Amino acid sequence: MTEIFDTHAHYCSHQFDADRETLLAALPDAGVTGVLECATHSGDAPAVLELAHRYPYIHAALGIHPESLGEEDAPTVAVYGGDWRAELAAMRPLFDDPAVVAVGEIGLDHHWPLPARAQYELMEAQLQLAAELDLPVSVHDREAHAETYELLRRYRPRGVLHCYSGSAEDAVWLTGQGMALGFGGTTTYKNAKRVRQVLAVIPKTAAVLETDCPYMAPEPVRGTRNDSRNIVHVAAQIGTLWEMTPQEVLDLTAANARRIFQIKYNRRNQP
Repeated sequence: MTEIFDTHAHYCSHQFDADRETLLAALPDAGVTGVLECATHSGDAPAVLELAHRYPYIHAALGIHPESLGEEDAPTVAVYGGDWRAELAAMRPLFDDPAVVAVGEIGLDHHWPLPARAQYELMEAQLQLAAELDLPVSVHDREAHAETYELLRRYRPRGVLHCYSGSAEDAVWLTGQGMALGFGGTTTYKNAKRVRQVLAVIPKTAAVLETDCPYMAPEPVRGTRNDSRNIVHVAAQIGTLWEMTPQEVLDLTAANARRIFQIKYNRRNQP
């Protein structure tokens, strides 16, 4: 039986409001046995926990995304006036919930006009929190390799660098110090030459699969709303590079994810 573990999802997105319950109830029948649902701020953290409590295959990652520093309707701005320290302190009790298996989504983003220093300090504080709680991290790095890598070298967390977009050379040292790399829909795109180079040099035990749903659907469903079932297309593409069947890729990467996030698997616990 195929096993799909999606290490980065956002089913709390409003894009799923119309059919969320129906979709999430159907995913296990498609082979989805694990999903890491990632919060982006204090506003969606309770909803992330609710999904994790309701669906045994869903696990929670809580954190403050760098984009929350610049979104007027995000609690980071709308409630806390940009005081992310107060927001993170208010979120701290939520990490005691056993459904929380990671700190995330955290990171740096220089694609958007966001305050650089505040981003850096926010990510550093959340890396410190992950170390305190002995939890892995789910890291967002968009056009911010230098500063992201600086922090990862300093704190040496375990976890996943989500939607990896760096070089093969950097992938070697990142995986060498214990980080895994997340691969999703972009792996299937025609211009994904760098991703293919990365997959050729990293240990297979350091690769996990993801959707970032509802975004970044893979070929041949690119442009549609993404969900965890589409990971089969990513596995098929990676299988051609690794000379493995899609199912072998799915099973290997699912095992990697469970090891990283310390999650046991028992099909009887699936809804």
